[in-house]
Amino acid sequence: MSSDNEDYPEWSKKRRSKDPFFGDIDDMFREMEKMMDEKLKNFTDKVPKEYVKERKLPDGSTVKELGPFVYGYSMKIGADGKPEVQEFGNIKKGLKGAPQVKEEREPLVDIVETNEDVHVVAELPGVEKTDIKLHGTEDSLTISVDTPQYKYYKDVELPTKVKVKEANSTYKNGVLEVVLPKAEPENKPKGQPINIG
Repeated sequence: MSSDNEDYPEWSKKRRSKDPFFGDIDDMFREMEKMMDEKLKNFTDKVPKEYVKERKLPDGSTVKELGPFVYGYSMKIGADGKPEVQEFGNIKKGLKGAPQVKEEREPLVDIVETNEDVHVVAELPGVEKTDIKLHGTEDSLTISVDTPQYKYYKDVELPTKVKVKEANSTYKNGVLEVVLPKAEPENKPKGQPINIG
């Protein structure tokens, strides 16, 4: 009769025990490992090939490396007093909660509105000014970078209509700032005298 202990390293055989409340603890750990292996395999199958690299070890064997993976969020209180959460990076929540890796990294973007302008500030580290492509409409701005080393992409919804043709932009130390003058309201209400009766 063979023992289940044959599948375990020596240190693990010493700690095998039955717990009256949880049953066989080692079985629980084995199930967790199996589940994590499956999740990791599903994740690595969906990773774009640009994020999979092989590295040769000193002993001649190779090891697979994945990444870089970036995920973060920024939170601020909006004008309406409600919190606004903005995610950035190249990992998004996919179907059924599984992470989805995108080829492009979504940069962290902040939008500041003044009386006259809308300022869009985006973090784009590691790129040259000539690599950045901007495309604007009266109510949105698209920022993109597509180089062998860096890929960024972000569609920014603007809080108000703007004059795209009068936009100015600067890029310094990895930070892009686009200043878009606000458009005049099309149907500006005209003043009417009111008679007092």
